[in-house]
Amino acid sequence: MKLSTTNANSKLTMIIAAAAWLVLWQLCYVWIGKPFLFPSPLQVLTRFAELAQTSLFWQSVAASLGKVLLAFTLALICGCLFAALAAAIPLVRSFLQPPISIIRSTPVASFTMLVLVWVPSKWLPVVVAFLMVLPMIYENVYKGILNTDPLLLEMGQVYGLSWWKKLRFLYLPAILPFFTSACVNGLGFAWKSGIAAEVLGLPKLAIGRQIHDAKIYVEIPDLFAWTVTIILLSMLLEKLLLKLTQQLNRRILLSKGGL
Repeated sequence: MKLSTTNANSKLTMIIAAAAWLVLWQLCYVWIGKPFLFPSPLQVLTRFAELAQTSLFWQSVAASLGKVLLAFTLALICGCLFAALAAAIPLVRSFLQPPISIIRSTPVASFTMLVLVWVPSKWLPVVVAFLMVLPMIYENVYKGILNTDPLLLEMGQVYGLSWWKKLRFLYLPAILPFFTSACVNGLGFAWKSGIAAEVLGLPKLAIGRQIHDAKIYVEIPDLFAWTVTIILLSMLLEKLLLKLTQQLNRRILLSKGGL
């Protein structure tokens, strides 16, 4: 009962906060008084509804979403693999550290312009998002592996657990909190960096391309509507990912009883 009340209060607080920001937006619109430069919330909502009825909108969303998810999946696989190798072989850790540090420190715009020299514009978002997310996954999973209790590992050795049981019952519970954090932050960053790469690379069908065109032709309501699209998709992806990781966490915790 107390938990449901807390959730209800939290949702109410979020609704009030969102309403307050919408009111502030409307006040700014009235104060500026130039709809072609700063549209009202209603104008943006209307334009969003109009765009959502076009095939170009859904083709652009599907193209951007597909490329970002592909980049995120590749970063997830490679990051986990590299982290496991680095934890097992110190030489691999030393070998990977310089490029990981360089990638982590380089701005998205710089990487995008460099990659654009070698990669076709349609694949630019995939490469850029992959490179931006890879260090996050790698570092977090590596920390999770190191966070595994050495006493439990020693017990596993004594009782002759197979590598699969060690992974499932010893390593995964230790890695999962780090992995979840990396996934949530990484997906958001993949989405932002992928769209930024599209704005610079201008693939034919992409949200970034629509944002660029709206800016060039000074279609500010379109610019706001596409930005709202990005925000809504980002929130939806984050919620879906959180649900997936929560289910994974539950399954791993329940399976520990089978050790």
